[in-house]
Amino acid sequence: MARTRTTKKLAQRIDLNYFKRPTPLKRAKFWLSLFVPALAIVWIAWRSITNDARVYSSGRLSAAHAVLERECAACHVQQAGTFSANPADASCLACHDGPVHHATQTGTPPCAACHTEHRGRINLFAVGNQACAQCHADLLNQRSIEHYFPKIHDFGDAHPEFRVLNGAVRDPGTIKLNHALHMKTIRRGPSGPDVQLECGDCHRSVAASGPWPYSDAKYIAAKTSFSEQAELLPLRTAVLSSPMPRTGRELMAPVKFATACAACHLLTFDKLFDEGVPHDKPEVVHEFLVKKFTEYIAAHPRKVRVVRDPNRDLTGKPLQPEVRVLTPAKWVAERTTEAEELLWRKTCSQCHTLDATAGNPLPSVASPQTTARWMPHAKFDHDAHGGFTCVSCHEKALTSAAASDLLLPGIATCRTCHAPGPDHAESRCFECHTYHDWSKRKDVKPAFTLPALRRSGR
Repeated sequence: MARTRTTKKLAQRIDLNYFKRPTPLKRAKFWLSLFVPALAIVWIAWRSITNDARVYSSGRLSAAHAVLERECAACHVQQAGTFSANPADASCLACHDGPVHHATQTGTPPCAACHTEHRGRINLFAVGNQACAQCHADLLNQRSIEHYFPKIHDFGDAHPEFRVLNGAVRDPGTIKLNHALHMKTIRRGPSGPDVQLECGDCHRSVAASGPWPYSDAKYIAAKTSFSEQAELLPLRTAVLSSPMPRTGRELMAPVKFATACAACHLLTFDKLFDEGVPHDKPEVVHEFLVKKFTEYIAAHPRKVRVVRDPNRDLTGKPLQPEVRVLTPAKWVAERTTEAEELLWRKTCSQCHTLDATAGNPLPSVASPQTTARWMPHAKFDHDAHGGFTCVSCHEKALTSAAASDLLLPGIATCRTCHAPGPDHAESRCFECHTYHDWSKRKDVKPAFTLPALRRSGR
């Protein structure tokens, strides 16, 4: 007889408390539920005992403040056992000064409004455009000064042309130079070979090293009676300087005759001598000529008998007798006058502007008035752009024939690289501009002890 298996009988065989039986998985869950909270409590307690508040931090500090990651109280004010959400300006100013932007600015934003910490190892100078646009998006309303561009939001779409190029500004320098001529194949000196000049043969930064291919060691070693600094146009006092230390490679140094011109533009003055006159004031040149001719006639007294050389006849001057016998002083005076006539009318005037003054036999040389920094309200680093050819930005140099031409690149040239997006260079305001007027910075009295020294009790 077959067994009868009913549902009721099968149900009686099932242990209804099976889910209460311990299993390896259940045991693991139980111990983890106890161990993990206990471990968290121990970890928090250990951080508290060692005064390490990083457990409460919202993120890592920037590289400049990395040493303060365990020192929350250095920036955040502690009140009722808790720290303030934002650091107070006094905390920032305790370590470094932050001078104002302009004396007439409408308000001074708190430090943390622009320099936001706890975002990892970032550059605190990398401020968003919105911080600058708070005022510069509506300058007419903010400052009521009409000569400013009224609305500046960003570099890509809402930034005016560079001010020095936004008008009929000409180079005030007095040195005569044809860039287009020098950019082509040109003869080196009166009888030298043809050479192809490069921009770096004349234009280099102050800290640049290496030989100058068209220099003259004699002129490099010579001391001059004029100050090179006096030849530069002074910067306006309203310029905001950069807080970063200068390396000497940011801007191009003024071109010097000794390093860039001397090998081609010879200052020879007479066939009797192989050397040239000093590259100096006319008074210094005159003394040099008198000394050279005096020494020469003393060593060659027979040269006072002068036979007229047709090649030395000057246009507009009366012809001299075929043979003359001069005194040494007269011979020196005539030779000096002829040499200066050649120098003032041809050699020196080729590059300099000379002004003759009534009653003074020597001309005056116009000050070069060299502009060392064309965009004083922006910071620029030539060294950072060293991988690009000079004519990539200064394209006008290929066609400029007048020294008064401004050869600076326009904003469109800069925008080809500096634009928003991962495939372009940085284009936010801080890249070219600084906010604080660091020329008015004040010395800060040190009051912070290094964490390692403080923990050691020293």
